[in-house]
Amino acid sequence: MMSRAGKISHKRLDVRPLTKERWVDFVELAGRPGASILRSCWCTYYRKSGSGGYTPEANRKMMQSLVASGTVPGLIAYRDGRPVGWISVGPREDYLRLANSPIMKPVDDRPVWSIVCFFIDVRERGKGVSKALLRGAMDYARSQGARFLEAYPVDKRERSHPLSMWFGAKSLYDKAGFKEVARRKKTRPVVRRRLQPRPTV
Repeated sequence: MMSRAGKISHKRLDVRPLTKERWVDFVELAGRPGASILRSCWCTYYRKSGSGGYTPEANRKMMQSLVASGTVPGLIAYRDGRPVGWISVGPREDYLRLANSPIMKPVDDRPVWSIVCFFIDVRERGKGVSKALLRGAMDYARSQGARFLEAYPVDKRERSHPLSMWFGAKSLYDKAGFKEVARRKKTRPVVRRRLQPRPTV
């Protein structure tokens, strides 16, 4: 549930938008052991369409500038005030690389929001952080007027290494009520959920 302060609470976890005031928390999360992919990409890969300028420092500056401008590129999960996870969520058109992806290209012309990345602290995996982040993304997207939320999970029988699961597992989305709307590769469905507006009081 989204509060007036922009905090989404799920039991012991709080999920909050990444704003410039929380940038230091994102940097601290990316600097931890097991976060090498996050601190290399800084969750900018799908926001670019070209092939240049992909150094970790350039990526970090791009994300920091985005946050400083007032754009919310995703949400951070906190446990007892400590950042423990991250999800990248926003309007699909913000992720330029999706447009030409053979797997993740648009299914139709509906305006949708997309989820393109999860990162969970190594000490917090298996403790419900991904579920809280997904619920938080649904609540946040709804609060911003989104009516459809889309994702591009991994669907494999065998267990994958956590570092290769930044899209999330299909089972996570199944439990949250997402439905498959396309599958252009055997292990990579496109799933979507309609977001019903919250009733006004």
